[in-house]
Amino acid sequence: MPEPAPGTIRQAVAALLNRWASRLHATPADLRISEAELRSLIAVNTGTGHVREVMVPRTEVVFLDAQLTVAEAIVLVRRARHSRFPVIDGDQDDVLGFVHVRDLTLPPSVDPGLTLRHLTREVHRLPASKRVLEALSEMRRSGHHLAVVVDEYGGTAGIVTLEDLIEELVGEIHDEYDAPPSPATKRPGIDEVDGRLNLADLAERTGLTLPAGPYETVAGFLMARLGKVPKAGDSVRHNGWHLHVSTVEGRRVARVSIARPAPPPRSPS
Repeated sequence: MPEPAPGTIRQAVAALLNRWASRLHATPADLRISEAELRSLIAVNTGTGHVREVMVPRTEVVFLDAQLTVAEAIVLVRRARHSRFPVIDGDQDDVLGFVHVRDLTLPPSVDPGLTLRHLTREVHRLPASKRVLEALSEMRRSGHHLAVVVDEYGGTAGIVTLEDLIEELVGEIHDEYDAPPSPATKRPGIDEVDGRLNLADLAERTGLTLPAGPYETVAGFLMARLGKVPKAGDSVRHNGWHLHVSTVEGRRVARVSIARPAPPPRSPS
């Protein structure tokens, strides 16, 4: 019996993951993906990126100190658009676990003077070098929705969620904590990309190949070329291409607009 074409397999796998992604915010019992389904993903070589490419970097993570009271923590979490928060023991490299916003706000019997140390749940840990698909399989087996990403020195590089891993495979997922997407303005010859886009994906998406260096993302290239933390409005030119920092969130380059080189003038006939 002939094997199905790779494109057909990829479409089937994409449909499978989309169905699973649609259940992401359902009950834990619904969040099941079988080993056979994961083997199908591996067979078509989907999700070969690394966890460090999809994680939320530590500079953008809302950490809660274990000494905070429930009342103090509620004030902080209400300002953030997240549902899970790592709990630290005074230092971001010393993550004790995490708390869910429901732990703080739903149970009516929780003492507002209780410290987070008494509410902290176990947190999973993943090396930054682990591949996305392997991380997804590992978190699926352990039943965790959040993991702390650990760098090669044992420090906290950031955090990653099941949603982050699934989005890497099937595209962006919106939930009740996401701001409504703003309408994109498409201009001829200009692409807008996320600053965290890796260089290989940038080349595939836009045709722009950036030189290798001590960076892996568009934002890293801009920082290396500018010699500073980029701010909105900063620009870099490379081989006729124009990279413009459109949006900065905190210290992170969020969006970059990329203008293609102008076509050469036509020679007179």
